[in-house]
Amino acid sequence: MKFSRITVDPRQMDGIPCIRGIRIPVATVVGMVADGMTRGEILKAYPDLKAKDIEEALRYAAEAVRERELPLRSAS
Repeated sequence: MKFSRITVDPRQMDGIPCIRGIRIPVATVVGMVADGMTRGEILKAYPDLKAKDIEEALRYAAEAVRERELPLRSAS
């Protein structure tokens, strides 16, 4: 999968994946969605973001999770 809106630069934010090189970490955007913020609220909080940035951040996070096995407890 190709991500045109996600940048990783070791000279910027210690190589943390960011949105279009504007120093807004993917994790920040994904966390805001996870906290229940709407796209409109996120775009208002970060006017430099675009709706497509949020969508790609979520796809990027989903792909990152697919790449690892996470320890899960079985339901009791």
